[in-house]
Amino acid sequence: MRIPTRFKAATAALLLAGSLAACGDAGSDDEGSDVEAEEVEEGKFEEGSKMAELAEAGKITVGVKYDQPGLGFKGATDKLPSGFDVEIAKLLVADLGIDPEDTSAVDYKMTISDNREPFLQSGEVDLVLASYSMTPERQQVVGQTGPYMVTGQQLLVKKGSDITGVEDLKGKEVCSVTGSTSLENVEAEGAKPRGFETYSECRDQVLDGTVDAMTTDGSILLGYAALNPDELEVVGEEFSEERIGVGYPKENPEMCEWINGVIEESIENGDWAAAFESTLGKSGAETPEPPALDECPAA
Repeated sequence: MRIPTRFKAATAALLLAGSLAACGDAGSDDEGSDVEAEEVEEGKFEEGSKMAELAEAGKITVGVKYDQPGLGFKGATDKLPSGFDVEIAKLLVADLGIDPEDTSAVDYKMTISDNREPFLQSGEVDLVLASYSMTPERQQVVGQTGPYMVTGQQLLVKKGSDITGVEDLKGKEVCSVTGSTSLENVEAEGAKPRGFETYSECRDQVLDGTVDAMTTDGSILLGYAALNPDELEVVGEEFSEERIGVGYPKENPEMCEWINGVIEESIENGDWAAAFESTLGKSGAETPEPPALDECPAA
C-alpha cells in the first residue's frame, strides 16, 4: 500500500504545527490515544521468551524519534513523546501488562537513525519504533517486522532550483540523516550523499545553499517546506517505497510473532485507526487502509 498524496499534503499542517512548537521550545499538545495496560494471564507468554522477561520485570525501553512531528516528537516540556510511531509502541507495551504512560516503567529513549541497529544489538533498547524502514540489509543484523505504515521518499530544494526530480540528482549534494535508507537511495541515483544527525541540520544546509537538496519521507519534507514557503519546496514524484516497521533484537526471534499479533489485533479492533487519528489524523488526513504485515521468518 502506498500512502495517498492527499495524506501527505494534509499531514503537512500537523508537521508544521509540531515544528513550530519545537522551534519555540514549547510542549506538544498531542496526547495520543488512551492505551491502558492489559492484564497478563499466566501462560500468555512462553516461559523464557523475551516477552515473558519484560512482562515479569514490568519495565521496557523503546527507541523512538524525538524530532519528527506526527511520527515521533518530544518537546522541551513534554512528559512523553508523541506521534504515530509512539502510539504503536504504546500498544505493544500495554500488551506486556506495562502502563505505557508510566515513565518509571517505560523509557522512551531518544533514538536517531544512525544508532537504531547499535541500540538493538547492544541491548540499549528492547524495541525500536523510529520511522524504521525495513530492509534486507538491516534484517541481517537485527529483527524487523511489519510494516505498520508505508510511505515514499521525495526531495526538498530551494525555490528556483534546477532539481525537479530524482533524475536531476547526478553529481548533486543531497543530505538526510546519517544511517537512513534515504541516503542510500539517492547515492544509487548518482547523488553525493551527506549525512547529518538531525533533519533540521539538513534543512538548514539546503536553506544556506551548502547542499543542493534534502531527502526523506515526503510528509516530513512538506512540513519543513511549510515553515519556509517562500524559500523551499518539495519536488518530484515518490521514488522509493519506505516500509516502516518495528525493530527487535535478532537473538529474540520469538518477538516477531508477538509484534505482528498485537498489530493485527489493533487493526481488527480499531486501535490502529485510533492511533492514526490521534496523531497524523489530527491534520484532517483520511485514515488510510493499513498495510499487510510480512510473515515472520521460520524459527
